[in-house]
Amino acid sequence: MDDTTNEDRERGKTFLPKFDDKGLLSAVVTDFDSGDVLMVAFMDEEALAATRETGLAHFHSRSRGKLWQKGESSGHVLKVQEMLVDCDQDAIVLRCMPAGPTCHTGETSCFYRLLDGGVLQRVKT
Repeated sequence: MDDTTNEDRERGKTFLPKFDDKGLLSAVVTDFDSGDVLMVAFMDEEALAATRETGLAHFHSRSRGKLWQKGESSGHVLKVQEMLVDCDQDAIVLRCMPAGPTCHTGETSCFYRLLDGGVLQRVKT
């Protein structure tokens, strides 16, 4: 049984990540310099530990069911500069220095389109 109270998690200084029933927490990746949102992914305990140990962003691939390091095949790694933890510790913002495009499509960010009415429009950069 978990003896952690909401007060411990919300006001305390101890890192007590709160994983969901699938063992995941949300991770939002932003560009350290610009603040732009680059991607959203999920982390499990293994990904969180690997990220903290290496300083490179690791995630849990839900489709492959395994750990993956962002940029492991492309070389476009995300070097973590800061980790921000939300109030109830079930989501993290990784403020990163990207070593190339973040999106698998080659775009700088996975969020390169704006929903305008019912149509997706490319964001002007």
